[in-house]
Amino acid sequence: MSEASAQTPPHEALEIRPLGPEHVAGALALSRQVGWPHRKEDWGLALAVSEGVVATEGDKVTGTACCSRFGAVSLLNMIIVDEAMRGRGLGRQLMQAVMALVAGGEMRLVATREGLPLYEKLGFVATHEIRQHQGIARSTEPELSIVAGTVADIGQLAEMDRQASGLERRGLLELIAAEGQVLLAENGFALLREFGRGHVVGPVVAKDAATARALITEAARRTAGGFLRIDLPEAAGLSEFVTALGLDHAGGGTAMALAPAPADTGDYKTYALVSQALG
Repeated sequence: MSEASAQTPPHEALEIRPLGPEHVAGALALSRQVGWPHRKEDWGLALAVSEGVVATEGDKVTGTACCSRFGAVSLLNMIIVDEAMRGRGLGRQLMQAVMALVAGGEMRLVATREGLPLYEKLGFVATHEIRQHQGIARSTEPELSIVAGTVADIGQLAEMDRQASGLERRGLLELIAAEGQVLLAENGFALLREFGRGHVVGPVVAKDAATARALITEAARRTAGGFLRIDLPEAAGLSEFVTALGLDHAGGGTAMALAPAPADTGDYKTYALVSQALG
């Protein structure tokens, strides 16, 4: 053994284990590495409604993957691999481990361009595009009446959300409402909360586009002069509208599904996501 090799520390074994609170600091560092704006609090919200796996090399977090069960549908999210570990199959290992936690039901995720090929190999099929918009919000008066709601309204709103998304996520909506703002219209609702560099509005659930536009306008009015983000299904057709409110197109992702169940359609439609991670 040479002197140089004798001084080199041994290579730590890579392990995949359950994701716990002790891994949040390392997970936060990973999300910052890939340019995601998540704060510790944003990771906390995700983990409050999720379970997951983490790859570690010694004390270092080198990858994460989470799954959030919302009734019969599970959302896979926060899938990140350390840039130094890419190309070694770690992403596939993490995906296989997290998929095993929710095997047997419908799974959904929003893919980055880099992750898309792997998800396709694992059987996921693209369903639609998500358009991320963000910027400094401009104040405009909504064309319809919008009032403030409370956590007490979430039971009714969660049913609207279920009709729109197929997801049973009352617990998530209650967590958001407890810390954020509930916006109510006659035919829909929106939630507004702190996230990343400022605020995010979502979900926006409504019977019609006019109601969705009014809810988004009110969110922009309440955050005017500050940073606001929204994630829109492309089919919602609101990109031009939110751009006029100061929220420019800034990327997005591809919504994908594995073993989708028949849609249980109702009167409501999702015009904006809670987030790309949480649907």
